[in-house]
Amino acid sequence: MIQAIAPELSKFQTAAMTTHPIDRLFARIASRKAADPNISYTAKLLGKGRLKCAKKLGEEAIETCLAAVAQDKTALANESADLLYHLLVLWAVCDLTPQEVYAALAAREARSGLEEKAARKD
Repeated sequence: MIQAIAPELSKFQTAAMTTHPIDRLFARIASRKAADPNISYTAKLLGKGRLKCAKKLGEEAIETCLAAVAQDKTALANESADLLYHLLVLWAVCDLTPQEVYAALAAREARSGLEEKAARKD
């Protein structure tokens, strides 16, 4: 499917993309890089660059937190979906693939959270 829409994005396609919503959404977002910003919100956002995409992600994170604090489960689900979308937009504009994030997560699986945090150089 991605091949037909945006052949240059085949490097982003994995077997998991046929099943995992994150991979499918990322592929769709990445395919919008070459789309007309006048007809695609995603293309417009990507065209504004990293800073705008990062700011938008921050706004969505705050809205997600507010929904959680308000104990509104429906709003939390909707804001979480927005947050994930904007996170994937940021990955796309930064040329970061889900596979790179999955690899970072996999590297952390073997350790406890406290161990992993202590090993970071913050």
